[in-house]
Amino acid sequence: MKIGLNLLLWSGQSTVELFPVLEKVKKWGFDGVEFPLFHTDEAVYRKLRGKLDDLGLGCTGVTIATPEKNLISDSASVRRAGVEHIKSMLKMCNILGADVLCGPLVAAVGLLNGRGRTAAEWKFAVECLKEVGPYAEELGVLTALESLNRYEMYFVNTSTDLRALVEEVDHPKIRMLFDTYHANIEEKDTFKALKACGKYLAHVHISESDRAVPGTAQVDWDGAFKAIKTLKYNGWLTIESFGQAVPEIAAAAAIWRPLFKDNEEVAKKGIKFIRNMLG
Repeated sequence: MKIGLNLLLWSGQSTVELFPVLEKVKKWGFDGVEFPLFHTDEAVYRKLRGKLDDLGLGCTGVTIATPEKNLISDSASVRRAGVEHIKSMLKMCNILGADVLCGPLVAAVGLLNGRGRTAAEWKFAVECLKEVGPYAEELGVLTALESLNRYEMYFVNTSTDLRALVEEVDHPKIRMLFDTYHANIEEKDTFKALKACGKYLAHVHISESDRAVPGTAQVDWDGAFKAIKTLKYNGWLTIESFGQAVPEIAAAAAIWRPLFKDNEEVAKKGIKFIRNMLG
């Protein structure tokens, strides 16, 4: 099991300005970090890779689908842009040495149409992901798809729906991310929902019900960690908390009030909580 920390607490972009943060992350006892992936400056990622190697840290990457890069769009050009975006971020992961690219990659975040998904959208998603799979395999990076709550996405909201999509794509590099924040909103039972991911589980976001310090609010952590142990999952457990330090991230995540003292509190208390839950 590896414990990671999402760097969106500090920055909306991956830059060398994160070097001091990486040093702190190492000091706090994490196995690695999760980089926000929204640019394709390969030189920057190579420098970050060098710093990771110096510190002995691993990493994963996270990105999102946007309205202009959306696998389920009616527009073929927009779907093509979505596929190319994922491929580009897979390449950045390869440069970083990241073993997982995760996030809501299939449908644009925040683009709600006032209806549920259509059969055509499901077909588009499967077709696009079938193209992504072989490229991910070529680069050696798992692609972990994320379902979001109904207020942020209408395409897939539960682990059961997401698993059905992954099963239909049927490629070993197309897998699932389970996020405890979204599950707390959408699932009936956290244990059953996480356990339902089965062999397709490739990444876990440890995220509290208010996006603050893990273990301090209402997520069913006993159920989550029971499922993690039942599945004998041995991948990343990555803390994903959001604060007010990065205005664009605070706005996107609807963080309108202080939720914790500082990022160090999230890191230190979060990793202690995870270790305690793992026993």
